[in-house]
Amino acid sequence: MDPSTSATTVAVIVAALVVRSAVLEIRQPGSARREWAWVTDKGAWAGGSLTALVVGGLGWARMGPSAVAWGLLAGLLVAHVLGRRSAS
Repeated sequence: MDPSTSATTVAVIVAALVVRSAVLEIRQPGSARREWAWVTDKGAWAGGSLTALVVGGLGWARMGPSAVAWGLLAGLLVAHVLGRRSAS
């Protein structure tokens, strides 16, 4: 896979998630704060960092440097999920 294409795909996914959050905020004021509360959760960051390291490290051998972008995306998504669980 072309590294620039891979990084662009990850950027588009992240942008779609941010736009989704903005649309929800317009519909329900205050929802963005709840949606992004995981950013201050240390447990969510720990799990997301571990995931990013594992996915990025294992992917590097197979895909090269473009695996870093996918590892970061996976880490952010895991942190998001873990942050939601701790908030509930």
